Amino acid sequence: MQIKKIDVNKTLAIFLFAHLFIWTLVPSISNNNLPLDTIEALAWGSNLEWGFTKHPPLSAFSVKFFYEVFGNQDWAFYLLSQLFVVSAFFITFKFSEDFIKNKFHCLISIFLLEGIYFYNFTTPEFNVNVCLLPFWSLTIYYFWKGLKKNDFVTWFLFGAFAALGVLSKYLFIYLLLAIDLFFIYLIFNKKFNFKCLISLISFFLVLIPHIIWLVDNNFITFSYALHRTGLTETKLIDHFFNPSIFLLKQISILLPFFFMAAIILRKFKPKINFKEKKFLFLFIINIIPVFLILLTSLISGAKIRTMWMTPFYLFYGVLLVYIFQNQIILKRLKLFSIVFSTLFLLSPLTYLYVSISQKDKRTDYLGKEIANEVQIKWNNNFTNTIHSVIGDEWHAGNLSYHLPSNPKWYLHSTAFIDKSVDEFIEEIGKYGFIIVNGECANGVSFTIKNNQICMSGTK
Repeated sequence: MQIKKIDVNKTLAIFLFAHLFIWTLVPSISNNNLPLDTIEALAWGSNLEWGFTKHPPLSAFSVKFFYEVFGNQDWAFYLLSQLFVVSAFFITFKFSEDFIKNKFHCLISIFLLEGIYFYNFTTPEFNVNVCLLPFWSLTIYYFWKGLKKNDFVTWFLFGAFAALGVLSKYLFIYLLLAIDLFFIYLIFNKKFNFKCLISLISFFLVLIPHIIWLVDNNFITFSYALHRTGLTETKLIDHFFNPSIFLLKQISILLPFFFMAAIILRKFKPKINFKEKKFLFLFIINIIPVFLILLTSLISGAKIRTMWMTPFYLFYGVLLVYIFQNQIILKRLKLFSIVFSTLFLLSPLTYLYVSISQKDKRTDYLGKEIANEVQIKWNNNFTNTIHSVIGDEWHAGNLSYHLPSNPKWYLHSTAFIDKSVDEFIEEIGKYGFIIVNGECANGVSFTIKNNQICMSGTK
C-alpha cells in the first residue's frame, strides 16, 4: 500500500460513516428496548427543566429534539449517540492537524481510538457521558484556536462550548481545571491576553438558567453526585482501594489502544519537551484531568465509576502520535490495518452476540408491548389522552416513551412534594395520568409484568 496514494480526507469520511452506520444498525436490530440511560434521558426530556435530580439538562434536550423529529423510533437514538461520537472524532482530527506534520499520522491518531471501548462498545447507550464527547473536543479545539487567533469570536465560542460541556455533566469541570492550569502557565510566561476573558461572558450566559434552577432546587444534583461516589460511606481503606481499582481498570481499558500503537512504532523513544508549548498543552489536557480524578479518589476515598472516564481519552491518540511521530513505521501499516479492522468489526459483532444470546438485559425489556397493553386498557376506560406518568425513570419512563401521547414523566418522590396523592390527583385530575408502582386510592388499577398500574382519566 502506497501512503501517498491514500486520500486521507476520503478515508476519514469512510471510517466515520462506517462507524456511524454499523453502531446505529447493530443495536437497532438486536435490542428490543432502548438502554436504561437513554430511557432516563427521554423521561427527563418529556418534562423539560433546566436540570434534574441526577444531572444537568443537555442530554435531555438532545433526546427531546430527536424525539420531536423522529418520534419513538429506537434507531434514531442510536443514531443520535453515534453522531455525538463521530463528531468528536472529526473535531479531534481537525485539532491534530495543527500538531502532527503528516496528515496520515493524524488519521492514525483517530484510528487508535477504536482500541478504546468507550468509543465503540458502550456508545449505543446515549447518556451524559456520550453527551460530553463533542463538547470536550470543541472546548479543547477552540481553546487552542483562541490561543492562535486571539479573536473575540473564537474565545466566545470556547466559553459557550465549555458551558455546554458543564450542562452535559459536571465532570467536565476536570477538563476546565486542566485548561486553567495552562492559563496559569501563560500568565507566568507573560503570554496571557485579556481577550480570552470574553469566554467568561458566553460561559455564564449559557449557564445562568441552570444556575438559577440549582438555587431553586437546593443544589439537588450535587447531593446525588456525593451519593453516587459513595463519599457519605467512605472508610480509611477506600482511600487506597478505590484509587487502585481505578488505575487497574484504566490500564486494562487502554491495553488495546497501546497494543495498536506498539504495532506501528519502531521503538519506544518519545519526543518529550516540557518547554515546548504544543507538548505541554497536549500533556495537560490528556494527563492532568485523569490525574485530578485519581487525586479526588485518593483524598476523598470516592469510587470512580468506569464509564465516567468516557471523554478523558479522546486526545490520547493525538498525544501518542505527536511524541512518537518520528518513530512510526509505515511499513507496518498492513499489520496495523489488520488489527484495526479486527477490532473495528469484533466490537459490534461481540455486542450483537451478547445482545442476542443474553435474555435478561435492560434492552430485553418489553417496553413497547407493555405500553400497548396499558393504552388498550386506557382506551377501554377513559376518553381523554394520557397527560402524565408518575414513577421511576425506567418503568414509568418506558411508558412515557412508548405511549402515543408521550405523556410527561414525574418522579414519584417529586410529584408529591408538599402534596398528597389525592391533592395531586385533584390538581391534574382533568388530565389523564398513570401512577406506576405507587400509591393510588382512586382510578383503575391492575398489574402488568409485575408492575402495579393505576390510571385516572375522564370517562
